[in-house]
Amino acid sequence: MEDWLFRSAPTLLATLDEALVCRQASHGWCVRLGLLPAADGLVLPLSEILDLEHTPGLVAQLHDAMRGEAPLHDTPVSLKGVDATTEGLLAAWPVRSRSGTLGLCLAATCNTDLDRALDELRRLRTMHELILNAAGEGIYGLDKDGRATFGNAATKTILGWQPEEVIGKPAHATHHHSHADGSPYPQVECPIYAALQDGEVHHVDDEVFWHADGSAVPVEYTSTPICNAGEIQGAVVVFRDISERKDIERQREAAYREIKQLKDLLEQERDYLRDEIKSGGDFGQIIGSSMALRRTMGQIEAVAPTPANVLILGESGVGKEMVARAIHEHSERAGKSLVKVNCASIPKELFESEFFGHVKGAFTGAHRDRIGRLQLADGGTVFLDEVGEIPLDLQGKLLRALQEREFERVGDDRTIKVDVRVVAATNRDLEADVKAGIFREDLYYRLGVFPIVVPPLRDRREDIAPLAEHFLTRICADLGRDRMRLSKQQARQLMAHRWPGNIRELRNVIERAVILSSGTRARFDLAMPTDPGDVAVPAPRPASDEQTAFVTDAEMREHEKANMIAALRHADWRVWGPDGAAALLGIKPSTLTYRMKTLGVEKPKQTR
Repeated sequence: MEDWLFRSAPTLLATLDEALVCRQASHGWCVRLGLLPAADGLVLPLSEILDLEHTPGLVAQLHDAMRGEAPLHDTPVSLKGVDATTEGLLAAWPVRSRSGTLGLCLAATCNTDLDRALDELRRLRTMHELILNAAGEGIYGLDKDGRATFGNAATKTILGWQPEEVIGKPAHATHHHSHADGSPYPQVECPIYAALQDGEVHHVDDEVFWHADGSAVPVEYTSTPICNAGEIQGAVVVFRDISERKDIERQREAAYREIKQLKDLLEQERDYLRDEIKSGGDFGQIIGSSMALRRTMGQIEAVAPTPANVLILGESGVGKEMVARAIHEHSERAGKSLVKVNCASIPKELFESEFFGHVKGAFTGAHRDRIGRLQLADGGTVFLDEVGEIPLDLQGKLLRALQEREFERVGDDRTIKVDVRVVAATNRDLEADVKAGIFREDLYYRLGVFPIVVPPLRDRREDIAPLAEHFLTRICADLGRDRMRLSKQQARQLMAHRWPGNIRELRNVIERAVILSSGTRARFDLAMPTDPGDVAVPAPRPASDEQTAFVTDAEMREHEKANMIAALRHADWRVWGPDGAAALLGIKPSTLTYRMKTLGVEKPKQTR
C-alpha cells in the first residue's frame, strides 16, 4: 500500500540508494523528467534530476542526511525537467527498506507548486494514519528511551488508554509493569526494551499487558527495532489480544484432564496390546521339529515360567522376536502387555523420552504428556530388540532403571516404579563388544541371565519345507490366490540354499514365487536367488535294512567343530581376509565368529 501511494503521488518524491542513485520516483517526478509511465527499476544518477553545478556542496549534505546527521529542510536546489531547469526547495531524510537497506528519501517542490505539494503531503500523512488505524492489531511506536511516540486506534480498543495518555511515557511502566500473577516485571527483563538494546526482533506469544482499568489482557507481541545509520532510534511494537485463544486453551486443558486417564489406557491398548499377535500353537509361529530347534524350544519352556531376564542371540532373520513372544505367552505375565522397543531405530536425543516418557513442555515439541515404554510394560514384558545398538552413554540410564525398577520421566521430578521382565535380543557378539568397551559389562550381565541361541536356518534344514508350506498357505490367502502346494523337488531346491537371510529371506522368496506364478504352481525357478555356496541335497531314498545307520546331533557337532579347527589351523587362526578360515569354509567371517563362540572354539594361547 505504501509503495502504491509513493508511486502514485503527483508531488516530487524519490528514493536514493547509498550511492545517491535514484531507484524510485513518484508519478509527479516521472512526469517532470518525461519518464512515463512510472515504473520500478529506475537507475538515474543524481545529476539527471538535480543541477549539481549550481548547488555546490549538495552531495555532501545528502550523504550527511543519509547518515542521520543533518536531514535537509527547505534547501534551495535547481530541479531538472524535460523543458527547463527550475528553482525549488528540497527536503531529504534517511529511510530503511523492508529488507533493511538504508536509503534516502527526497521531497522537492517548485516554488510555484509549494502550497499544492504541502496539501498533498498532508493527504499522504492522513492516508498513513488511516492505514494504521484500520489495522486490527495494536501498534505502538517507541523512541530509543522506550517512551511512546504514537499509538493507533486499536491500542485504545484493546487496552483502554487514549493515545495522548501514553505519548511521552515509558511503555513498560504503563502496560508491562507486572507479570500475569501480579509479580513485578523488571524493565531490564522486558523483551520490548531488549529490542532497543540488541537491535534484534523479539516475539513473545504468552504474556499480558495491563488495561486502563487495571485488568490483565493476554497478548502476543513483536518488538522490532527502528535503526538509522546503524544506530537504534526506537522500536515498533505490534500486539494482539489473545483472550479468546487462552479461553479455548483452558477449556481444552480442562477436558484433557477429565479424560487423561482413559486416554492413556486407550493409547496403551491401541499401540501395544491390540496389535499383538497371539500364539496359534504351543510356541506361536515357531515351526519345525529339527534337533537344533527342539533344543531352543526346550530352553524356552524351561525359562518362560521364571522371572529371569533372557538374552536371545542369533543372526538377523532367525525369528528372535518369535522366541521373545513365546517366552512372554508362556510366562505368568501373559495377561499383561508385551512391549517391543527397537533400540536401533530410536534417535539418541529421543532415547530417554522413548523409554521413560516425558511431561508436557519438557523440551521443544513436547506438546503433551507421554508414557514411556517401560511404564507401558508395567506388570508385563519389555522386548529390547537390537539391544546392542544402544549408545554407550545411554546404557547407564537404562541399567539404573532396570536395577532400581524406577525412573523419572523427562521434565518430571516424580519417581515412577515399574515391575517389568526384560527379554533382549541382538545379532551382535556382546561379549566382544564388552571387551571392546562399546557395551557396558554390568548391563550385559543384567540382561544375559539366561541366554538362548536361536540356530540359523542352514543348521535346521529339515525345518525349511514345513516353514515354506506355512508361508505358502498364508501368503496365498493374503494375496487372494488359490492355494498352492510345495512339490518334493521344490522342497529339495529350498533345502539346498544356504539362506544367509534366514527365515526372513525364506518368506520373501515364497512371496516372490507366489507373485510370479499365474497358476497353482509356485515359480521358484524365477524367485530363488543365486548363491554359489548352495549345497546339493540328494532326494530321499527308501530306507532299507542296510541304510539305517545314523549319527547323533552331538557327533555332528563334533565333526563340525573338528572341521572348523582344521580350517583355522590351516589359516594360522586368521578368520578374516582372502586367506582366512572363513574364506576357506565359504562362509562370512561374522558367521564363523558366531559358530566359534557357539561351539566353544578358541585360539590356543601361545606357549614359550
